[in-house]
Amino acid sequence: MTESPIVELRRYTLHPGQREALIALFEREFIESQEAEGMRVIGQFSDLDDANRFIWLRGFAGMTQRAAGLNAFYGGPVWQAHRDAANATMVDSDDVHLLKPAWPGAGIDGGEQRGAEPGSTAPSQGLLDVTVFPLHAPASSDLLALCREVLSPVLQQGGARRVAWYVTEQIPNNFPRLPVHEGQPVLVGLALFDSSDALDAFARSGAWAHQARPALAPWLAQPAQSHRLVPTPRSALRVDI
Repeated sequence: MTESPIVELRRYTLHPGQREALIALFEREFIESQEAEGMRVIGQFSDLDDANRFIWLRGFAGMTQRAAGLNAFYGGPVWQAHRDAANATMVDSDDVHLLKPAWPGAGIDGGEQRGAEPGSTAPSQGLLDVTVFPLHAPASSDLLALCREVLSPVLQQGGARRVAWYVTEQIPNNFPRLPVHEGQPVLVGLALFDSSDALDAFARSGAWAHQARPALAPWLAQPAQSHRLVPTPRSALRVDI
């Protein structure tokens, strides 16, 4: 599975009752149109614990390609035609982390095939746990070794089908029209489980609490922020049946 060298983790807060409207619009108009400009829509998700939260991941081949792709898309006809409808669903769309794979091969992109055709309302399979770990300083080699040697095995032994790690990209944002968090280094972990039941079983096992959380604690500037995410019908990042 390939990985994008640059990834945005985009966490949107929506007006009450607007998530399904945004998902329908996004999946009909904003996937192929972005990928036509060289970007990768890695996956899009509903937050199981917050009905007003929509989260998605967008990948780029590099920072130069990011600027070119975003300029082309946001200056192009599809966004111009549908931006008012999209923006009307949102309270805030500026909670964005600009990331890169924590080491070569640590990242993940969705599969080559979409989960469904445009307009489908059939749910995709799987449950993605996304956790943002705010750090005192940019991720060190010791922290990344912990991810490889301890945290990933704990997740995989607990049932995660796929695991990925990202860290903050230090290169300044080259598309200031879309703000990103700056000066706030993070580690981001992704773990794809078969279902919410599978993730709940892993949580009940205590493996993360006993083996992972204490080892991570010295690096954390603030408590971790976790999201249990359900893939939307056309999310490329999902469990393939």
